Amino acid sequence: MTVPIEHESPGGRDTVGAVLKACALLEHFGADRPVWTLNALTAASGMNKTTVHRLMATLIHAGWVDRTGEGAYRIAMPVFEIGSAALAKLDIRSAARPFLSDLAAAFGNTAYLMVPAEQGAVCIDLLEGRNTLVVAGINVGSVLPYHAAAGPTVMLANSKVLQDRWIKEELPAITDRTITDVNELVQHLDKIREVGYSVSNSDYLPGVAAVAAPILGRDGSVLASISVGGRADEFEDESLRVKIDKVCEAGEHITRIVQALPRG
Repeated sequence: MTVPIEHESPGGRDTVGAVLKACALLEHFGADRPVWTLNALTAASGMNKTTVHRLMATLIHAGWVDRTGEGAYRIAMPVFEIGSAALAKLDIRSAARPFLSDLAAAFGNTAYLMVPAEQGAVCIDLLEGRNTLVVAGINVGSVLPYHAAAGPTVMLANSKVLQDRWIKEELPAITDRTITDVNELVQHLDKIREVGYSVSNSDYLPGVAAVAAPILGRDGSVLASISVGGRADEFEDESLRVKIDKVCEAGEHITRIVQALPRG
């Protein structure tokens, strides 16, 4: 019988197509489906059965895949050991960097990573987009009040500890749009927590708007926020909705990554 010839995936002479195909097969394994039969993996991958069999046999020989008693495939322990070693050296800033880059490139705005501190929300990383507006006054190391701007307020909304410490009868006005009334701020925070994100407009810097999502730990505590900010007129209607969706998606991805980090 003649076996169909599968061409290597494009990517230049430095790309090994067989390795890419093997990686594609491994991507089918997950918590929802940790075991695959040859027939099921063939159908899911779209590769021919001979190719799948040979690639999985190679992965078994390398120690990356095991066979079950019924002859199906499952991921072997070295994959988890390598993954755990990589996660052990990963911090929030490293985990968030690719998502900051993605947000800055997608919208041309500046993407921010902030973490909570006693004195306020601290910007620990940012990436500027292609747009001409550079948000002056927010740099790495800047400390922002929790009751203004999207990044700080989304952390305040998700932290009872910060709320008990920060919400007071007299809150300073940074601009004429800063929420300073305690009852109004509490309602605003309730809404942020309900929808899962924060939107700000000129409450910290005039003419500057932002969207932020929280990054949460295993116990639900707020670890950081990821946000994107720029000219207020770029945060309206459908453009705003797209930014909200993408920032929330980034926050959820980073949350899953940091929650997988080893304890200790």
